[in-house]
Amino acid sequence: MMKRTIVLLGIFSVFNQVGLAQNHPQNKTYTEDELWPSSQTATPQGNNKESELWPSTAPAKTTATPSTPVMPTSATSLPATTMGPNTPASSGTVSPIQPTVTETAAAPAASSTPVFVTNVSSVPSPQADPENPYIVKTKGVKPVVKMTKLTDDGKVKEEEAESTDFMGKNFRYVSMCDWKPGMRFMVMPEKYDLLVNTFSDSITGKEVSSNRLRHKVMVYKGHEEVNGRVHVNFTCENDGKAYYYELPNGTFDDYCFGKLGVPTLAYLGDVDMARKLLMDQILLTRTEFFREDTEWDGDGYKEVRYPKNKAVTVKAIGVGTRSFPVKIIVEDEDGNQFYQNVAMSKINSGMRDDEFIVDNEKFLFQGSFDFTGAEMKVSSDIKSYLNQTVHTRVATGMSSKGAGKVRDVRVPRFTGFIIDEIKPVKDSRYYALTLRETETRRVYYKEVLFSESDLMDVRDASKEDYFGYLFAMGDGELRNTSLETRTAIREGRVIPGMSEDEVMLAVGEPVSKVTINNNLTEWIYNRSNGVLLVVQLNEKGKVIKAGGREGRKSKASGKSSSKKSGSRGGMKNATPL
Repeated sequence: MMKRTIVLLGIFSVFNQVGLAQNHPQNKTYTEDELWPSSQTATPQGNNKESELWPSTAPAKTTATPSTPVMPTSATSLPATTMGPNTPASSGTVSPIQPTVTETAAAPAASSTPVFVTNVSSVPSPQADPENPYIVKTKGVKPVVKMTKLTDDGKVKEEEAESTDFMGKNFRYVSMCDWKPGMRFMVMPEKYDLLVNTFSDSITGKEVSSNRLRHKVMVYKGHEEVNGRVHVNFTCENDGKAYYYELPNGTFDDYCFGKLGVPTLAYLGDVDMARKLLMDQILLTRTEFFREDTEWDGDGYKEVRYPKNKAVTVKAIGVGTRSFPVKIIVEDEDGNQFYQNVAMSKINSGMRDDEFIVDNEKFLFQGSFDFTGAEMKVSSDIKSYLNQTVHTRVATGMSSKGAGKVRDVRVPRFTGFIIDEIKPVKDSRYYALTLRETETRRVYYKEVLFSESDLMDVRDASKEDYFGYLFAMGDGELRNTSLETRTAIREGRVIPGMSEDEVMLAVGEPVSKVTINNNLTEWIYNRSNGVLLVVQLNEKGKVIKAGGREGRKSKASGKSSSKKSGSRGGMKNATPL
């Protein structure tokens, strides 16, 4: 290992303050190892290979168990979940996991020679680390061989949660500007965090490897300005040392209002509060996509699919990632365990609100789970519509979420949906439907009445609110059209080759129909700008061309028939999404 030396100049009182004076006289030259002891082999500077930054967990040769006393591991104050080791994850493709041996170095005795003990344990499920109860695993995953040294790190202790409906009341977002001393975080580096270190030692000022601090608990102590740079200060619960994160630029007030936060830190207040409120609760799944652990001492997982709207029981809650810090392990009625890492308060998530959409929406608690209380009030007849495919019989207004915002849209006839969720609206006869469009997978929301008698009784209700009037079962005729035609219908456009029905799906009923000759018919629509939309169809009822024409009436002669336009000028179906 490349070594550097640091000449420390100072007076005796300075050494007393930093705890170095007793054994280190002035002007002595110290090696890096003397000032910064590490339990891991250091990585040569400028040559950070992934295998060196993320130590391998390949099987190692076991040494005999000596008679030297070994530092005991206390299991006091740990939850009723089971435990396992806590070491850095291995990178690369996950291979099948086999029961393996764990080698641990005992605390040094009189001799300087490292002493190792062999520790083989069977782990029940769900599983948690005996040295770190925040690290939990789904059942079935077994420990992987690892080699590490026992240290006198402090044991992780529970502390009151910092945290406004269920989410708003219990998981309030707090910006970095309002962080309070005592807030607890865990270092959960991603692989890219291993290339740029986050923390520095407060005594030596040297950067500390994020891998070395992995799974350590950091307690926030405030911030200060040092030599023109802002330091965000922490104390590590595990080793008792002080560390700081140096802001990349600007003042603390400029930085703290953003969402960047402190890299690698997952907020433990959310984990603690979730444990208090959710353990052993029965929840409903709101997505099909979950994960199962594949590594005991790493972060490996595999994607799994389970049905939506199924009751599951919360079996364990631990720490997930920085962005999604609460790992919730659940079990279904068949004994299958799976988990989701979710964001609760979003404290120090490093993500903007508009980033929790599309694929990331399932990493919100409400994107993966819901409580069963309201769902159980839905009758079995109404619940039979869950996961069914329906299509709109008429054009209707719905709400849709895009870019993190909900907006009102107009949905054409024959739009296909899958009903993902049915929830009763509080103090009302309405039910809120969550609908996923079959073509685009976009999510829509619509409140409906399932009883025709409710339609008569509810004040200001319209027939469009009645489920039976609004929806029909199945995909609808639209599914028989081409993708290009379906896209044009969604956008309210008419293209050559469309049938008469498809034209009406796209732009509604025409104001008038004009027969030019035996082979050609024109459908005429009024535009809001006074320009006419003229659609020409052949004798087979297929569109030849469509375009605008000046004036309010067609000058073409011939036999014509007309229909009165509706309240939207016959264009109620033409509003693009």
